[in-house]
Amino acid sequence: MSKKIIGRADIISFPKLGLFDINVKVDTGAYTSAIHCSEIVEENKTLKVTFHSDVHENFGKTEIVFDEYSRTNVKSSNGFKENRYKIKSEVIFFGKTYKINLTLSTRDDMRFPVLIGRQFLKRKFLVDVDLENVSYNYKNK
Repeated sequence: MSKKIIGRADIISFPKLGLFDINVKVDTGAYTSAIHCSEIVEENKTLKVTFHSDVHENFGKTEIVFDEYSRTNVKSSNGFKENRYKIKSEVIFFGKTYKINLTLSTRDDMRFPVLIGRQFLKRKFLVDVDLENVSYNYKNK
């Protein structure tokens, strides 16, 4: 299987989350992928997540209820461990839909609302740090 080349950043969509044309950072230093959310409420064995941001483009107010979710430990670049909720969803790269695991985090203070980590990238993509928006430009040709 040949791997597609992507850049260090791109603009992609998460159709099941109602999020389209979202700026993402491709981060080979991160194992898991992470997505910004503004509120998480766990009750009655469900997880209600609000995807909203006043700073990140195309992050209007979307609420999704997940019946399936888990928790995982994530170590940040500064070595701090955090226990986060993890959901399964779908993401579109180069017009193709892929399954993706996403940890939920508040990322309003970060430049990108989404990080795409190695767990998702492996066996699918090679990263060329000189490039940006390769998948987005492919989609809009």
